[in-house]
Amino acid sequence: MKKFDKDRLLLGLAGPVLALVVAFLLTSVVLLLSGLSAIEPYELMFQQLEFTDIQVLIINQTGIYYLAALAVAVGFRMNLFNIGVDGQYRLAVMLAAVVGAAVDLPGPLHILLIVLVAMFVGAMWAGIAGILKTTRGVSEVVSTIMLNAIATSLIAWMILPANLGQQPPGSNQLNTGEIPESGWFPGLQLDGGEIYGFTFVAFALGIVYWFTLNRTRFGFDLRATGASQSAAQASGVDAKRMVLTAMLISGAVAGLAGMPMLLGQTHTYSLSFPVGVGFVGITIALLGRNNPVGIFFASLLVAFLDKTAEGLDLAGYPKEIAQIMQGLIVIAVVVSYELVRQYGLRRQQQKVGEELAAQARKNKEVAAA
Repeated sequence: MKKFDKDRLLLGLAGPVLALVVAFLLTSVVLLLSGLSAIEPYELMFQQLEFTDIQVLIINQTGIYYLAALAVAVGFRMNLFNIGVDGQYRLAVMLAAVVGAAVDLPGPLHILLIVLVAMFVGAMWAGIAGILKTTRGVSEVVSTIMLNAIATSLIAWMILPANLGQQPPGSNQLNTGEIPESGWFPGLQLDGGEIYGFTFVAFALGIVYWFTLNRTRFGFDLRATGASQSAAQASGVDAKRMVLTAMLISGAVAGLAGMPMLLGQTHTYSLSFPVGVGFVGITIALLGRNNPVGIFFASLLVAFLDKTAEGLDLAGYPKEIAQIMQGLIVIAVVVSYELVRQYGLRRQQQKVGEELAAQARKNKEVAAA
């Protein structure tokens, strides 16, 4: 491996590692200031990895977070901040559940229909922000935040029994009706539970994401437009079309984030469906540096924090420790990446200076000869 490539690799790893170290240290300080042990909570969390049911929960949660983070990463590579993944994911999974419960098709076709509906709804909801940005110059941050709020209210209205929802007898929990068994995605049965079958699809999408961005003309245009829209426009790329396309793809992937749980466990949508998945995806995409492998390990880390924190209550520790660490990771990621970026710029300037000085000495020696 060339020295330049090694330097890029080391700088790429430095940000996440530094962020995790800083987050760990700051969380330990919070524990000490609270009069608690700074080490025991971590020991308790790692001890839970011995239980197969916890392992299954972590893997399943990793798949959900991985899809949400990929949706965010597509926007990031285009220099777009799709903060509306959470609204896109919840609206998509609800309408996909409604369609899935309303039809009865052969297994593969039923599952395919549910997945396509989820992708279409997610893409269309994100596409609203894309259209506003390309036609009116509205920031995608503002529009997607507003669309999150609209999605929340829209879901609350649609799930009413008078509209698309149902209320099972003797229950106060509204849902969209159960999807027939032909629409269930088969999973991997283990002693500790079942790994959602769609989790493996999620990981496969990471390969598709990498190949599309790094081995296709579309991926090159996407990255080029994200780096500089004016330069991409000058080279013949339609920057506005790329912005809209990136938002549509990001929304479509966001729509898939609810599929592992919908097709593998609940088989219906209710208001108890997880919220905040899209915002966690932002943390994971940042920590993983928009790289599918980095996103996988970041998803695994956050899923580990989520699922092992549940057992801290029994030992007298607040389970919010995991949430504190996740918040600190976001802050540490931003700060550490900026420090690493500045260090990389100084290194690059230093190398350029050394190369110019060496070239000057060589020219002087040639002239003297």
